[in-house]
Amino acid sequence: MFSKSTKYNFKLKTAFLALFLLCLQTNAQTAWKPVSFEIVKSNYKTFKTAQYAHVFSGSKHNIVRLAPELQGLKGIELPLEKYKNGENAPLQLKFKEAVTVLIGVFQDKSAEYLQSENIKDGKLILENGTTITGLSPVNVYAVSYSKGTQTINFGKGLFTILGVVKASEKLEPRDAKLPDGKLWNPTFIVEGFSDKKPLFEIIGGENKPVIDEGMSGTEDIQGGFEGGRVVKVGDTYHMFPTERAGEKGVDYYYDRVKTKIGHWTSKDAIHWKRESTIYQASGTYAVTEDDNPMNDRRAAIWSYMPVFNEKANRWYGYYLAYTVSKEIEPNHSFGRIWRCESMVEGINGIGGPYKDIGIIMEPGLDSQPWEGRQGVASFFPYQVGDKYFGFYSGAYPFNSWADYPKKSGKGWFVALAESKSLEGPWLRMNKGLEPIKTMHPLFVENPIVSQLPNGMYIAIFDGGPDGWGHHLPNMIAYSLSADGINWAEAHYIPIETKVDKWWDIMRTPLCLIPEGNDVYTIVYNAIDLKRRFHPTGMVKVKLNKDVMEARLAELKK
Repeated sequence: MFSKSTKYNFKLKTAFLALFLLCLQTNAQTAWKPVSFEIVKSNYKTFKTAQYAHVFSGSKHNIVRLAPELQGLKGIELPLEKYKNGENAPLQLKFKEAVTVLIGVFQDKSAEYLQSENIKDGKLILENGTTITGLSPVNVYAVSYSKGTQTINFGKGLFTILGVVKASEKLEPRDAKLPDGKLWNPTFIVEGFSDKKPLFEIIGGENKPVIDEGMSGTEDIQGGFEGGRVVKVGDTYHMFPTERAGEKGVDYYYDRVKTKIGHWTSKDAIHWKRESTIYQASGTYAVTEDDNPMNDRRAAIWSYMPVFNEKANRWYGYYLAYTVSKEIEPNHSFGRIWRCESMVEGINGIGGPYKDIGIIMEPGLDSQPWEGRQGVASFFPYQVGDKYFGFYSGAYPFNSWADYPKKSGKGWFVALAESKSLEGPWLRMNKGLEPIKTMHPLFVENPIVSQLPNGMYIAIFDGGPDGWGHHLPNMIAYSLSADGINWAEAHYIPIETKVDKWWDIMRTPLCLIPEGNDVYTIVYNAIDLKRRFHPTGMVKVKLNKDVMEARLAELKK
């Protein structure tokens, strides 16, 4: 799983202070009121100037930071390539009154971008006023226009129209100090905020956590939840989360070490009851820096994945056991994947008890440097025809084995293993030479695979944090595959656009469960930076079958 350094406590407090100061600044600003306008002789679309707004057609660029004054205005979606190529067509807008048009100019001196000196009548109103993924910081200029049809033509180069307000609107200049959009690179596709129609529509969910601190069953879980899987048997949901149990009186960094695998049940994925503990980690720190049998290799246990084996008529569990270090980042190291079996036969034996069968994947002669200090860091098996494949992961990669055991870099990757059965043996495909980077080149964590009604494979996974110094999508992600081997570019699901956002950092989805009528349930873990306890949430999405068929056709080309 994703690890932070031993300075987690300091980083958490710093992040909370920064968030608090940002909230104070945001509350001090009020949104400017939009006025209506008409686009003349053009089929350009408009967008609501808000989080994730898709600002250019033919692109994956989206707004990820926005000055509060701009919130809720209406912008115009200009064609990216035409404007970057200097093919700017005069844009005609019709106004019912005198207005001020807000123009976003990128702080980039290359010929592809409009230069601020070309806006001769413009006034700089917001420095660093918005952040657009993959692009330079944006300064916002105010340009006045009178009532009637007006032509907006500043010459060649890319810019963005972020909104139109009344001429009488009081615009107070300031530096919003928002970050450089190039930090969010590569750019990514946000579901419902791109040129592509969304595969899933967010149709509802809980506006608060479904499992939170103080609820029954959480008494001995100081740090909340991360990872694992939810499955549905009959009318009952079964969840096997990683419980960041920790130890009373010990700093919360230890929550990630002394973990449990719990078993929870629910009839509605909202009200949960804790049934039992499947596994308990030792919490014992390593005595050496390397992967050494002197160390307790079950000091932390994570990412339990139950899979029903129809041939054996028994539930199998696949889970991750780590060596842990007090001083070296990541503190979770040298992961090993264990397989266990329910001692109770049949589909209703999901609650166990379980017995360990053995290790199915571990660091060894066929490991590659990209698996890093943390790998093997997760595992999920699935069937394709008469074969089985399994996503396995690595993190904190080594550039070469010369960097082992302490000099690791950044990156969270997955690759495939293959087997003739769920029991194994599991062999790294292509000898593990390269991870799968088609989904996302830097971060894919804990993919869970299922099939859609047309047979297409879908992997739902953690898309990576926007926090702790990282600039990742901070959303649940999915990737599609026609054959279960080759995986397409990820799409990210912005569930906070339809349910109240109670989290700062989105983490791991635990399922994509079909409920009938094309509706699916997603249970997920997330982090509120102001709290030690990491809660669990739930959301419902609806599948668009027409889009599903179109995506499959694209994959087969």
